[in-house]
Amino acid sequence: MIESFITVVQQVIILFVLISIGFGLTKKKLFSEKTIAELTTFILYLVTPCVIIESFNRPFDADMLNAFLLSFLAAIVVHVLSIFIAFLFIRDRDKNTQTIFRFGVVFSNCAFMALPLQQALLGSEAVFYGSSFIAVFNLFVWTHGYGIMKIDPENKGQKKSGQMIFSQLIKTLLNPGIASVFLGLFLFLTSTKLPFFIQKPIQYLAALNTPLPMIVIGFYVASVKDFSILKEKKMFLASFLRLIFIPLLSLALFYAAGIRGVLLSSLIISASTPVGATLVMFSIKFNKDAKKAGAFVAFTTLVSVLTMPIIIALVA
Repeated sequence: MIESFITVVQQVIILFVLISIGFGLTKKKLFSEKTIAELTTFILYLVTPCVIIESFNRPFDADMLNAFLLSFLAAIVVHVLSIFIAFLFIRDRDKNTQTIFRFGVVFSNCAFMALPLQQALLGSEAVFYGSSFIAVFNLFVWTHGYGIMKIDPENKGQKKSGQMIFSQLIKTLLNPGIASVFLGLFLFLTSTKLPFFIQKPIQYLAALNTPLPMIVIGFYVASVKDFSILKEKKMFLASFLRLIFIPLLSLALFYAAGIRGVLLSSLIISASTPVGATLVMFSIKFNKDAKKAGAFVAFTTLVSVLTMPIIIALVA
């Protein structure tokens, strides 16, 4: 376990060195919000899909397919549990604050931080399973997440539009992150080998998945100027739920269900990541407190350098 802990610590430190590069470049004013927004779009719409497709580019294996489906089901369990836990423990008179913390408890940084760590620690097999977690994340974030952010607490008569939620669900199923899973599954199920001149560019783009997301996170950390959120007890409770309680509960449930090996490690890496940058983007879109959301993301990202290695090491 000690060796596993040291390995995880080393990998997390590497990620934080990359985050510090983004932090430093932002402080030097070499990055703007527009640049980071465009870079984020590039990562989400091209780099991450390439990582997912690359992880599926392997001969068909029935055992791996079963494990992938089990990972998909396990990811649903994690998100449903997280929604219930957030609803149960996060309550605030300020409904905007309540929404921000509930959203952060449920939706982690399972793409930006999990995939690079899964690749570094466990290889492409873990990314193969991790992609199913991302697919579930996208389904929930564009249904439940979109729904709770869309509601205006000042307008008590407002209700979620079923048509709007359905429309967002269709868009989610067609976005590159989900589409790449379907494409990857086709390649895997049919054992189709991509042509060399297509496979190589995908590999090159996939290699950007570790440095670029960390640099983007560094920008968000550097952009936070108001840490008054540290005075809020709800923030510490929400951080505890996101970084410790939900990962440990997930580990206990999965272990009891007989899940072991690379699949278990991949799931726990995804479940133990800090609050995702999606919270900031949604807060801006729906006129929530983006500064508070940014501080929440930054705080949990910094604390995760301590929590993630310990929790992931428990799997070994």
